[in-house]
Amino acid sequence: MTQISGFADPQFSHIREIFEQNFAERGEVGASVCLSVMGERKVDLWGGIADPVSGEVWQEDTVSIVFSCTKAATALCAHMLIDQGKLDLQAPVSKYWPEFAQKGKEATTVQMMLNHESAVPAFRKPLKPGAFLDWDYMISRLEEEEAFWEPGTRNGYHMINFGWTVGELVRRVSGQSLGAFFAEHIAGPTGADFWIGIPEDFDRPIAPILLHMPQAEDMNTAFTQKLLGDPDSISALSIFNAGGWTANDKEAHRAEIGGAGGISNARGQVAMYTPLAMNDGRLVSGARLSAMRQVSTATQQDATLLIPSRFASGFMVSMDNRGLSPQAPGLSAIMGEQAFGHVGAGGSIGFADPEAGLAFSYTMNQMGGGLLLNERGQSLIDATYKALGYTSNAPGFWVK
Repeated sequence: MTQISGFADPQFSHIREIFEQNFAERGEVGASVCLSVMGERKVDLWGGIADPVSGEVWQEDTVSIVFSCTKAATALCAHMLIDQGKLDLQAPVSKYWPEFAQKGKEATTVQMMLNHESAVPAFRKPLKPGAFLDWDYMISRLEEEEAFWEPGTRNGYHMINFGWTVGELVRRVSGQSLGAFFAEHIAGPTGADFWIGIPEDFDRPIAPILLHMPQAEDMNTAFTQKLLGDPDSISALSIFNAGGWTANDKEAHRAEIGGAGGISNARGQVAMYTPLAMNDGRLVSGARLSAMRQVSTATQQDATLLIPSRFASGFMVSMDNRGLSPQAPGLSAIMGEQAFGHVGAGGSIGFADPEAGLAFSYTMNQMGGGLLLNERGQSLIDATYKALGYTSNAPGFWVK
């Protein structure tokens, strides 16, 4: 049996059982799960193998790339600047970043950037090798890219580019790089083991990501069909035109890739989300918190993911696509009605739910199928809400 370490409060004992079940029945290799309620850590579990090649076990301080969970950290940086009056949601991006306002992108607003509506979800022409490691190059390419649609008229998930569209606003307004701003103003004050670009002296074990081997059900999504059949589609360009970037590239670990390159674990993400779950004012005011968890864009077909999607300003909220195609699992991420956060490729997630006072995260090294959550992460979330007295997720989010 897989060795599981850490603790779970008796109220949440079922989470430990499901965590163990993920290893025994659902192909988990190495993982962590953590949650706090009103600032008190109730679950902190980790286990399995961090590196199958060396046999290194997943330790208390093991971290891994959390992919798009990083977008929430990037969005939070922007919201702190909005809260301070330094960044205006309704202002044109050109106010802060004049060079972006060209080739159909002139009317783009800050809100559109956070909503995945800024119309540059991918690049048409090939990126240079190692492009993601060169911030200035990526910014220049975004400036030169022609809009894929009229900004603000639809949304399409900016899979990696979100880290530069929003991250460049953070850099220009704050005068600090995205990673430096996050480290000083969020990770430092909250004690979160979370980095957008690790420092030179970083000595923590980083679990290598293990790719998901596609299964038959993975072929049943419009997204996968675009990947395989239309190399010029937004979906395909978002994945394949990446300058050779891979999750286990040690140089990429040091780069500030705010859309997908963050390094953390479940405990680190919970530390970041706990002040938001408690609405304690440490990171943003109560008024900003109320605004930043509101749905700000929704569509029946996301231009990139090709599924219905709902976003708050830079955050994912509960997305219920269970009825879309029973033969294509992993298209939903069901949380509480007030919850906001972000999933990461392969099934990791972190979020805050102010109604429940809940901060939750699950991370792993073995990627699963689907565009959002697979059964491993969703089952842990479901058990959490049930332990808190919630009775149903039939409306598309958990309710009491």
